[in-house]
Parts: sequence; C-alpha cells; structure tokens
Amino acid sequence: MASVVSLTFNPFEENTYLVYDETGACVIFDPGCYDKAEKEILHAYIKKHQLRPIRLINTHCHLDHIFGNATVAETYGLGLEIHRGEIPVLESAPRVCQMYGLPYPEPSPAPEHFIEEGDIIEFGNTRLEAIFTPGHSPASLSFYCEADQFLIAGDVLFFHSIGRTDLPGGDHQTLLDSIHQKLFPLGDDVVVYPGHGPKTTIGVEKIHNPFLR
Repeated sequence: MASVVSLTFNPFEENTYLVYDETGACVIFDPGCYDKAEKEILHAYIKKHQLRPIRLINTHCHLDHIFGNATVAETYGLGLEIHRGEIPVLESAPRVCQMYGLPYPEPSPAPEHFIEEGDIIEFGNTRLEAIFTPGHSPASLSFYCEADQFLIAGDVLFFHSIGRTDLPGGDHQTLLDSIHQKLFPLGDDVVVYPGHGPKTTIGVEKIHNPFLR
C-alpha cells in the first residue's frame, strides 16, 4: 500500500509530495524546497524513513513547484520528468522569479524524460496513471493510484477551490473541463492531494466547491 507524505515549502506554501510503499521505493513530486533549511527537511525525512527516491516528477512547472528540482536531481541521481508542453513554463522560471522579487535559487535541470497521458509510473509495488489535466498550466499532469484511491493533483483541484487561470498558458474553461471530464469520473472516494492546502476528496468537491457548481 502506498503512503503519501506532504511537506510544505517556500513562500507560496507549496505541497511537495513523497509517495512510497513498503519497498521503500519513492517518487518525489514537485519539490518546492527553496532554501538550505527546507532542503535539509526533505533530505532528513527521506533518510529517516530509509526511502529510495527513484523518480523526480513535476505535475507542472510553475516556479513554486520546481525550486527543489536541482537538489533532488543531484542528491539522488534522478532525471527530471515532465509533460513536454511544460517546457516553456520551466524555461520562464528565472523571469517569473524576478517578477515576484525572489532570488532565483539553483536552476532546475532540463527534463530527461517526457510523460504523456496514460503513462504508468511504476515503483516498488505501486502504479500511478498519468492524466492530462491542463487549464491551470498548459500541460499539467495529475497522477492517479487506482489501487489506493488517491490523486496527486498539482494545482488543478483544491479544497473548495480550483487552480488560478490568469497565468500564461492558463484557461478557465479548459481547467473546468479537466476537472469535470478527467477527475470527477475517478469516483467520490478518491482522496485528492493538491499542490497547496489540505487534502480533500472528489465527492466533497462535487458538492461543496463553489467553482464547480
């Protein structure tokens, strides 16, 4: 059975996820650790729980989700994996940091592998299916574990909210379509782990999310 651990980092309070199972094999999603102290928190958790990071994946490439790409890639010898459509977003990170008045930390490595919708992410005894969910960003991916009924959702769907669509490559109707057509059919009991804020479920958001009525 897979475990999902959230570590919240950087000024944007982004959720970095470690997904691992009884084998110790681990996938790191969206490492947002910004400074030395945050990097140490991430590495200390991995060491304490004797995890073996084997993949580094960005659901999308907005700056708050990629700050820790370099330290993860270098420490564990991992190549970055994203959807090909996120390359312009990844490349714009230094400029966007300037817009927010933030020093740009270690540059993210270039992607070494591209994930497409329907790809299966396998590690240990766990399988996650990649789902194409654009709208917040041009080529955001969500990752669904059918066996354990959870979703790593990036910034697509939040507790009682949805991702913003006013950033370059965002589109409100596209995001709504992604949620209604790709996520809602997964089932009401699926636990959603978003890129910011607390976890929720598909069922809760169907009923209570004011953006989806």
